[in-house]
Amino acid sequence: MRKLIATVFNYSLDGLLADEGTDFWEFCFSLPENEHPDDAGQLDFLRNADAIAMGRTSYEGISKAMTQTDADHPFAEILTAARKVVFSRTLETAEWANTAIASGDTAEEVDRLRRGGDGYIVVMGGVGLWRSLMALDLLDELQVSMFPYIAGKGTRLFDGVPESYRLDLVSSASSANGIVELRYRRHRPSTGTEG
Repeated sequence: MRKLIATVFNYSLDGLLADEGTDFWEFCFSLPENEHPDDAGQLDFLRNADAIAMGRTSYEGISKAMTQTDADHPFAEILTAARKVVFSRTLETAEWANTAIASGDTAEEVDRLRRGGDGYIVVMGGVGLWRSLMALDLLDELQVSMFPYIAGKGTRLFDGVPESYRLDLVSSASSANGIVELRYRRHRPSTGTEG
């Protein structure tokens, strides 16, 4: 069964996402290495995903950026070619190539996506989808790009959802510009049935 891996980019030390129009947003996108990441591992991670999942707002922003505003971004070609699934009960059509709309029950839609392979699905956002998946305990991994910045204001990813959520650190790596890439696995107690 495919794993569900949430990726959280542009996350501050005080636990806030970079909201457009904030100083933190400007910091995240003012440095060339932040605006156009070219880490081969990150590109391969996206390239090898079985699907990219996102909520409606993220889909609309990312699709516009990758096809119009920032079509030369290293992610653009990968994301355009990738199989994409938008979780939305209001979106009626999806113009970006290779995009399907998942409008049913979230747990059932995720179950359908996870069947048929041992690969992984990348969840790129947004906050509503991340929170829904955490509340339903459907995420297998969480990958966070922690920036060396105290934002002070922005959207709090973990705002009461989930109430409690234990993670196991899989890996951590820092870059020359101070960003720390953290990879966590959802802690699942052993059932004693593993062989």
